[in-house]
Amino acid sequence: MIKVAIETHGCKLNQADSQLLASELQDRGFKISALDQGIDVYILNTCTVTHVADSKARNSIRKAKRMSPKAITVVTGCYAERDPVSIEEVGDIDLIIGNSNKKNIVDGILSICNEIQYSYESKENYSSSNVVSLLEGNREQVKTRAMLKIQEGCNQVCSYCIVPKVRGREVSVGTTSLVENIRMLEKAGYREVVLTGTQLGSYGFETKGNNLHTLISTILDKTSIERIRVSSLQPQEITSDLLGLWSNKRLCPHFHVPLQSGNNEILKVMRRRYSSEQFIYATELIAKTVVGSGITTDVIVGFPGETDKFFQDTFGICSESPLSDIHVFPYSRRPGTSAYYIKDQVKSEFKSYRVSELMDLARNKNTDFIHKATQLRHNILWEKPSHLDGRKIWSGLTGNYIKVLSSSSGNLSNTITNAEVYLDLQGILWARDAS
Repeated sequence: MIKVAIETHGCKLNQADSQLLASELQDRGFKISALDQGIDVYILNTCTVTHVADSKARNSIRKAKRMSPKAITVVTGCYAERDPVSIEEVGDIDLIIGNSNKKNIVDGILSICNEIQYSYESKENYSSSNVVSLLEGNREQVKTRAMLKIQEGCNQVCSYCIVPKVRGREVSVGTTSLVENIRMLEKAGYREVVLTGTQLGSYGFETKGNNLHTLISTILDKTSIERIRVSSLQPQEITSDLLGLWSNKRLCPHFHVPLQSGNNEILKVMRRRYSSEQFIYATELIAKTVVGSGITTDVIVGFPGETDKFFQDTFGICSESPLSDIHVFPYSRRPGTSAYYIKDQVKSEFKSYRVSELMDLARNKNTDFIHKATQLRHNILWEKPSHLDGRKIWSGLTGNYIKVLSSSSGNLSNTITNAEVYLDLQGILWARDAS
């Protein structure tokens, strides 16, 4: 049986793509395995949002080749779409497939397997013609949360962002298909589905009367999966009407609302479609409407033209807003974006200082949020256990996106329990009586 390891970098959309790829591979006879389990095929699904993501991809390829030198190596995703030449330069890669041709990955792997089939026959004695029957009944145990792509692509073309070039124009997945997929995921054992995409707020723009509100309403009406999570929304997309849907407790009280900058001049150059005032209004509306919700954000530090004063505007907005965490990124120049050509670049030492300042604020915000969480009971979705000092330790996720631990002796895997939580002396959140 052909063993395949899939490594995924970047966003939840990439995770959704990898889950679909894993499902197709299993359907066609491959076994999904870990990188250290003597694999025959290694697939890396890449990100290219920053130069750090590109470097991480190259390092992962080299590490995989060291661990499994004879494995077929496949690189796909956004970096493969943007700059396949740089990936080729890493050396000894069998297949590079960008986002636009991801549907051909499995056929490409099978073609390579046919060419070098002799090297496998001595170990497993398989052939591509009987690969489906070999895996029948051998699916891996289902995971707790499934990433479901509801749309892909972006028409907004922010000045710093390479995503429109590597993901293409916006396309929505049909509502009927999404409902069917959720029903299948629930039947397979998943307890939570995460609605993901590049621009969720644009969902359904191709069809009159179809939008994110109607999609969520339809999912709530026509499926029964226990938890539904929406991955990201922009400030101008947050409305009282949309938030009203969260009166249904199946919707997880967690919102990711990107800020990027708290200065309106920078937001304009970035070509973002909201103001700092809209961001504050949106986050405060969420906090007031969906009590106890987690609100996370993204911030880009050191965008061209960002002065100390402009950075203080960002720091002030983050301080004022009811955030549970802040994801901080130093600006990374991406060839092919208009911001790449702006001359007023910020020096790296200024970026580092500002990143440090915001990271300190993020830690304080997150600490405050976790302390407030101890005043409430939470529905916790438990995942796989680990072991610490001879004890089995379960890890779970609350609806408002807080990691919780439990030392329960029972089998919590893929269960949802309602539990009180408390902080230990190390600031780690634990559940009482999670079983």
